[in-house]
Amino acid sequence: MTEQHPTTGRDLLGLAVFVVGCLAIGGAGGAITATSVATWYAGLAKPAFSPPDWAFGPVWTALYAMMAVAAWRVWRVPAPGRRRALGLFAVQLGLNLGWTALFFGLRRVDLAAVEVFALLAAIMATAVAFWRIDRPAGALMVPYGAWVAFAAVLTVAIWRLNPA
Repeated sequence: MTEQHPTTGRDLLGLAVFVVGCLAIGGAGGAITATSVATWYAGLAKPAFSPPDWAFGPVWTALYAMMAVAAWRVWRVPAPGRRRALGLFAVQLGLNLGWTALFFGLRRVDLAAVEVFALLAAIMATAVAFWRIDRPAGALMVPYGAWVAFAAVLTVAIWRLNPA
């Protein structure tokens, strides 16, 4: 693990890029979700532990912000494994958007139920890679991993309650 260096103007620009990038992925997912949440999703049978619809926006916004800060912290450290860690970060972001496209865009809960486990594995790999470079960055990925683990259980439950 390498020490963080003092924050520079370049670092703040990098932070802005990571925040905007992560929130843009979240916004794309939100746009996909909006096509189905009030219609198709509202009509699905859901388990009793399903959060209210209003909770998802604030939770995801906070998680995307934490992910951005985590990636930024790793980006700032010229450490071995940094490229790999940021590559894993990009993969998990793509899988995150992929889950949304499968679940809400294509309305394929079955495929989303499989894909969410690939997403969870990618998040865990990213968190471990981040932890090795910058422990706070790795820790910032933990709430996201926990939420996606919960989302995996929720996705499988919705799939079981709504067989195709």
